[in-house]
Amino acid sequence: MRVIALDHGTARCGVAVCDPTGTLARPLEAIERPDSRAGRAAIARLVRELDAEQVVVGLPLSLSGAETEQTRAARQFARRLAKALGSSAQVQLCDERLTTRLAAARARERPGERPRFDEDSRAAAALLESWLSAHGPGRGR
Repeated sequence: MRVIALDHGTARCGVAVCDPTGTLARPLEAIERPDSRAGRAAIARLVRELDAEQVVVGLPLSLSGAETEQTRAARQFARRLAKALGSSAQVQLCDERLTTRLAAARARERPGERPRFDEDSRAAAALLESWLSAHGPGRGR
Protein backbone atom coordinates (compact mmCIF):
# COMPACT_ATOMS: atom_id res chain seq x y z
CA MET A 1 0.00 0.00 0.00
CA ARG A 2 1.33 3.43 -0.94
CA VAL A 3 1.21 5.99 1.88
CA ILE A 4 2.02 9.71 1.83
CA ALA A 5 2.94 11.59 5.01
CA LEU A 6 2.52 15.34 5.42
CA ASP A 7 4.26 17.56 7.96
CA HIS A 8 1.79 20.45 7.89
CA GLY A 9 2.90 24.03 8.25
CA THR A 10 1.12 27.18 7.19
CA ALA A 11 3.86 28.30 4.79
CA ARG A 12 5.08 24.89 3.64
CA CYS A 13 4.09 21.25 3.99
CA GLY A 14 6.77 18.58 4.12
CA VAL A 15 5.97 15.50 2.04
CA ALA A 16 7.21 11.91 2.11
CA VAL A 17 6.07 8.71 0.41
CA CYS A 18 6.72 5.05 1.07
CA ASP A 19 7.74 2.49 -1.50
CA PRO A 20 5.03 0.15 -2.86
CA THR A 21 5.92 -2.50 -0.26
CA GLY A 22 5.26 -0.04 2.58
CA THR A 23 8.67 -0.44 4.16
CA LEU A 24 10.83 2.53 3.11
CA ALA A 25 10.01 6.24 3.39
CA ARG A 26 11.62 8.93 1.27
CA PRO A 27 11.15 12.70 1.35
CA LEU A 28 9.73 14.58 -1.63
CA GLU A 29 9.61 18.24 -2.57
CA ALA A 30 7.65 20.31 -0.02
CA ILE A 31 4.36 21.89 -1.07
CA GLU A 32 4.02 25.64 -0.61
CA ARG A 33 0.93 27.18 1.08
CA PRO A 34 -0.82 23.84 1.74
CA ASP A 35 -3.89 25.52 3.26
CA SER A 36 -4.68 27.30 0.01
CA ARG A 37 -6.89 25.82 -2.67
CA ALA A 38 -3.82 25.49 -4.92
CA GLY A 39 -1.87 23.75 -2.15
CA ARG A 40 -4.64 21.20 -1.53
CA ALA A 41 -4.93 20.67 -5.29
CA ALA A 42 -1.18 19.99 -5.49
CA ILE A 43 -1.50 17.40 -2.71
CA ALA A 44 -4.52 15.79 -4.42
CA ARG A 45 -2.56 15.63 -7.69
CA LEU A 46 0.34 13.96 -5.86
CA VAL A 47 -2.01 11.42 -4.25
CA ARG A 48 -3.38 10.53 -7.70
CA GLU A 49 0.05 10.41 -9.39
CA LEU A 50 1.49 8.14 -6.70
CA ASP A 51 -1.71 6.11 -6.38
CA ALA A 52 -1.65 6.60 -2.60
CA GLU A 53 -4.37 4.93 -0.57
CA GLN A 54 -3.52 6.63 2.72
CA VAL A 55 -2.42 10.14 3.70
CA VAL A 56 -0.94 10.56 7.16
CA VAL A 57 -0.99 14.11 8.52
CA GLY A 58 1.31 14.88 11.44
CA LEU A 59 -0.48 15.98 14.60
CA PRO A 60 1.79 18.42 16.46
CA LEU A 61 0.97 17.83 20.12
CA SER A 62 3.04 19.44 22.85
CA LEU A 63 5.57 17.19 24.58
CA SER A 64 3.03 16.68 27.38
CA GLY A 65 0.44 15.58 24.80
CA ALA A 66 -1.65 18.75 25.08
CA GLU A 67 -3.25 20.35 22.05
CA THR A 68 -1.88 23.66 20.77
CA GLU A 69 -2.90 26.17 18.12
CA GLN A 70 -0.76 24.18 15.65
CA THR A 71 -2.64 21.02 16.62
CA ARG A 72 -5.97 22.66 15.83
CA ALA A 73 -4.59 23.96 12.51
CA ALA A 74 -3.40 20.45 11.56
CA ARG A 75 -6.80 18.96 12.42
CA GLN A 76 -8.56 21.59 10.30
CA PHE A 77 -6.11 20.99 7.44
CA ALA A 78 -6.72 17.22 7.62
CA ARG A 79 -10.51 17.73 7.49
CA ARG A 80 -10.25 20.01 4.45
CA LEU A 81 -7.82 17.64 2.75
CA ALA A 82 -10.11 14.65 3.36
CA LYS A 83 -12.95 16.59 1.78
CA ALA A 84 -10.76 17.52 -1.22
CA LEU A 85 -9.60 13.91 -1.69
CA GLY A 86 -13.05 12.38 -1.30
CA SER A 87 -12.86 8.60 -1.53
CA SER A 88 -9.54 8.53 -3.40
CA ALA A 89 -7.47 8.24 -0.18
CA GLN A 90 -8.08 7.98 3.53
CA VAL A 91 -6.67 10.81 5.68
CA GLN A 92 -5.42 9.94 9.14
CA LEU A 93 -3.76 12.02 11.87
CA CYS A 94 -0.62 10.71 13.56
CA ASP A 95 1.28 12.05 16.59
CA GLU A 96 4.37 13.76 15.22
CA ARG A 97 6.15 14.67 18.45
CA LEU A 98 9.91 14.69 17.97
CA THR A 99 9.89 13.97 14.21
CA THR A 100 11.44 17.38 13.38
CA ARG A 101 14.16 16.79 15.96
CA LEU A 102 14.76 13.29 14.62
CA ALA A 103 15.09 14.63 11.06
CA ALA A 104 17.52 17.33 12.23
CA ALA A 105 19.58 14.76 14.16
CA ARG A 106 19.83 12.56 11.07
CA ALA A 107 21.03 15.53 9.03
CA ARG A 108 23.75 16.18 11.64
CA GLU A 109 24.88 12.56 11.30
CA ARG A 110 26.14 13.43 7.82
CA PRO A 111 28.41 16.44 8.36
CA GLY A 112 29.47 18.20 5.20
CA GLU A 113 26.68 16.60 3.19
CA ARG A 114 24.03 19.07 2.10
CA PRO A 115 20.56 17.58 2.68
CA ARG A 116 18.74 16.99 -0.59
CA PHE A 117 15.33 17.86 0.87
CA ASP A 118 14.23 20.52 3.32
CA GLU A 119 13.72 19.87 7.01
CA ASP A 120 9.93 19.72 6.61
CA SER A 121 10.08 16.83 4.13
CA ARG A 122 12.72 15.03 6.20
CA ALA A 123 10.35 15.39 9.20
CA ALA A 124 7.53 13.96 7.05
CA ALA A 125 9.78 10.98 6.22
CA ALA A 126 10.47 10.42 9.95
CA LEU A 127 6.72 10.63 10.62
CA LEU A 128 6.04 8.11 7.87
CA GLU A 129 8.71 5.72 9.18
CA SER A 130 7.06 5.89 12.60
CA TRP A 131 3.61 5.28 11.10
CA LEU A 132 4.87 2.38 8.97
CA SER A 133 6.51 0.71 11.96
CA ALA A 134 3.12 0.73 13.72
CA HIS A 135 0.79 0.16 10.75
CA GLY A 136 2.91 -1.17 7.90
CA PRO A 137 2.91 -4.62 6.30
CA GLY A 138 2.12 -7.41 8.72
CA ARG A 139 1.11 -5.08 11.54
CA GLY A 140 -2.69 -5.16 11.27
CA ARG A 141 -3.88 -1.75 10.25
